[in-house]
Amino acid sequence: MSFLDERANQATKLEQIGGRYDPVLLGLALLLAGFGVVMVGSSSIAIAEGLDVGPFYFLTRHVVFLGLGAVLAFGLMRTELKLIERYNHVLLLACIVLLGLVFMPGIGHTVNGAQRWINLGVSKFQAVEAVKLLLIIWLASYVVRYRDEIGQKWSTLLKPLGVAGFLVCLLLLQPDFGSAALIIAITAGMVWLGGARIGHLLLIGAGVLPVLVGVAVAAPYRVARLKSFLNPWEDPFNDGFQLTQALIAIGRGEWFGVGLGGSVQKLFYLPEAHTDFIFSVTAEELGFAGSVGIIAVFALFSWRTFALGLRAVEMRRYFAGFCAFGVGLWISLQAFVSIGVNLGILPTKGLTLPLVSSGGSSVLITCAAIGLLLRVSYELDRSERQVARLRGAGATGDEGAPRPDVIQAEHSPAAVAPAAGPRGSRHRVEPRIGAVA
Repeated sequence: MSFLDERANQATKLEQIGGRYDPVLLGLALLLAGFGVVMVGSSSIAIAEGLDVGPFYFLTRHVVFLGLGAVLAFGLMRTELKLIERYNHVLLLACIVLLGLVFMPGIGHTVNGAQRWINLGVSKFQAVEAVKLLLIIWLASYVVRYRDEIGQKWSTLLKPLGVAGFLVCLLLLQPDFGSAALIIAITAGMVWLGGARIGHLLLIGAGVLPVLVGVAVAAPYRVARLKSFLNPWEDPFNDGFQLTQALIAIGRGEWFGVGLGGSVQKLFYLPEAHTDFIFSVTAEELGFAGSVGIIAVFALFSWRTFALGLRAVEMRRYFAGFCAFGVGLWISLQAFVSIGVNLGILPTKGLTLPLVSSGGSSVLITCAAIGLLLRVSYELDRSERQVARLRGAGATGDEGAPRPDVIQAEHSPAAVAPAAGPRGSRHRVEPRIGAVA
């Protein structure tokens, strides 16, 4: 067999090596989704009967969107990341188009004074949910392309922040202050992980923060929310009603709860019991133990996601790694804010608990994000297996001498990363987690 034939045969064998999806990540996602089905069913029956739409209306709707989300997730699980990265600019354009459509007559839909939804005929779609995922993919691509400059050049740093700022302005016009704050946090986190200097980000934040505070206090309803957050018992039947009812529900749960389905606060006392305040119903029915359990699952999910991103970066699969970092930031921050609102440690933001709360748009896009994470885990595992094969028994020829094609493949930047060195060394493994200076 000629040298070229051997090389072609080796390449064919490597291409035949497959990967596997992260079973822990998949298991945690299924656990959260299953728990969400149970809690949506428990918390929504009274609300559905009050609206005269049948006791299982919201549960059925939630399961349908979970099924559609599973289809989206499966599609992303089967899509090569290089194909997704190729169209990153198209995805950014889609973010702008989606947020613009909500203002178009006949397409945009207003609920409770907020113009956040797109009318699809059979259902309403909240555009910002898709924007979160699309923006993360574009940011991952941008950080990978400019990771050597983002900590050195102001122009390189300001571009993603400017894009995020434009999207935030569109969100504030809806208005959707909670999602706007979440997008700012995700963007800042991703560019920091990509190597932006913490001093630069703090300087920009010092200039932007007064503007955000001004926007927050400009609207009377936001000022009322802030006052009720600071002291909900001052006006428990008006501005502080949501938070006081949520705290009563949590207090009633004590250590082990009143039992699944036994919540009293969900019976027309606690507003949005099946969406924004589903954690309070969980705390009432399952108690402190159940609350700690659901927090632990989210913590494990976040840890697994960031660990997956770090492994990908160490293998020099930077785009995959930063996609994992971005989704991890999104889901962990949104879960933190949602739980914090229920516990009264954060002002009301109107953010759902990922995979647990009822909400078609949120469920759909969160499932898609899980599919993206699983694709990252698949391609990472495949790369690790390919490198292991190259370093294994097939790495030498018949005479025991190292084969030139294997040596080249083993030292290829796409195949294996250098060992991690101390901070600032030339072999420092990305992400740089933001330079301090």
